[in-house]
Amino acid sequence: MPATPPAPTQPPSHQAASAPGPRTTPLSPDPALSWSASLPPQAGTPGNGRPVVSFGEPEVGYRERSWQLRIPPRIAAVAGAVVLGLGLIGGAVTGSWLIGDSGEDGGGDRFAQAGELWHSVPVNQLFPPTVDGQGAGPGGADRTWTRIAVAPDSGCTGAFDPLLRKALAPVGCERLLRATYTDATQSYVTTVGLLFTDADATAMRELDQRFTKEGLDKRTDLMPLPYAAKNSLAADFGARQRGSWTISVLTDAPVVAYAVSGWADGRAVDTPEPAAKAMEPGDTSPAAQAGLGNEAKGLADRVERALRKTVISPSEQPS
Repeated sequence: MPATPPAPTQPPSHQAASAPGPRTTPLSPDPALSWSASLPPQAGTPGNGRPVVSFGEPEVGYRERSWQLRIPPRIAAVAGAVVLGLGLIGGAVTGSWLIGDSGEDGGGDRFAQAGELWHSVPVNQLFPPTVDGQGAGPGGADRTWTRIAVAPDSGCTGAFDPLLRKALAPVGCERLLRATYTDATQSYVTTVGLLFTDADATAMRELDQRFTKEGLDKRTDLMPLPYAAKNSLAADFGARQRGSWTISVLTDAPVVAYAVSGWADGRAVDTPEPAAKAMEPGDTSPAAQAGLGNEAKGLADRVERALRKTVISPSEQPS
């Protein structure tokens, strides 16, 4: 028998270059801090030194390395089919989380993992110091938001108006995380919240169905309260300053995500509107013309995406 050719030498693994960390500013707590640690006092307001989110690029000079031995076409075809099959399986698993289907295998694990994030993930991973909102503004304009305050993790006592607290009571309150942002012009302020509940998947689906069927996310008497941090641009962001809001009951995680926006100058709003209505073409309300619906919806969506990404790849750190 002919001698068996030596196995091809496996090329060395390629390590991606580490992207430089964000510049340190008075607005950003230590990324290593978790929600169980105390935060340093926030100082100042964002200005010209605002940090910018950057995304990692492939390592400079990277070149694909070729095998030393020629692989017969038949073997290559089989290997390609295996890789393709694995890719389709992996894509299906990831996709099931993103579209809200927990899947039959491992769905319960992801649901449980999401419920534990409040005490195991650093502040900067769920609420980044800066958030890039490409196309999130009115007419598809870009937005950039800078975090100006982070509330200590807490329970829900005093965090919601009585009617909203009653509506959320069936799923309980394990922990509430909140942060307040301002836009690049410092004209608006928006509080984003993640309510981690005590509920299982069935209870979350029931609450989501109730919110949808009864339109609870559109009622002005069920608006979330903002987080008005002292000595910050949001110091006057109170209940009467709420201009637009959005609430999302997740069914693939024990979490209720929300955001509420208003003007940074502390002006009261007589006719607040839910974000979905304020973003409709032709709406002429003050909240719609100012883009407050886009502020609330844009930030809430991106924080929700960060939450999902963390569950899918808990070892990855944001750039």
